[in-house]
Amino acid sequence: DNVGDTRHQERAHAEKRDADKEQAQGEEKAGRESRMSNLIIIRGPLGVGKTTISKHLAERLKGIHIAIDKVLEKHELDKVKGRCIPLQNFIKANKLILPEINKTLAKGKSVIIDGNFYHKGQITHLLKNATQKGTVLTLTAPIKTCIKRDSCRARTYGECAARAVHNLVSGIKHGITINTECRTINQTESRALSIIRKQR
Repeated sequence: DNVGDTRHQERAHAEKRDADKEQAQGEEKAGRESRMSNLIIIRGPLGVGKTTISKHLAERLKGIHIAIDKVLEKHELDKVKGRCIPLQNFIKANKLILPEINKTLAKGKSVIIDGNFYHKGQITHLLKNATQKGTVLTLTAPIKTCIKRDSCRARTYGECAARAVHNLVSGIKHGITINTECRTINQTESRALSIIRKQR
């Protein structure tokens, strides 16, 4: 009985050591990630998961999240002309957020920006005027999936808008693609973090 008790105690101690070691490694990894200073652009169509992933990354990296759509709306730059919102409106939005972006980067913190980014000029202007090199991640999913996800949101843009934006975004090839169709939020976040680390 004493031998059995001793072995049980040894196993319990070993399991606790392994658990403590795993926790310490996780905390160390989280600490390293929180010290990563990055400019990250998350682009993609409506309903692809940009805002959700951006918020997760901002929390994980202890950075800030900026949603281009909110900037456009706040400053009444979200007016569609022809097929889409004109490039000049997005450039104006860039100029509005660049001071905060560069100030945050200078503090060693990350900035995660999400938007459709269907004008290549918007992306190049932002990257050119930021004080640090940026990583562009393009989230993708089939149009039917994006329409379905959009319809489940509290504020839906509708099928016509989802189709139009999907076509516009798909017409611009930029950054590293992450297909969200068969990935959970956590899997997409992990894939994004893996890419970000390699880009450093």
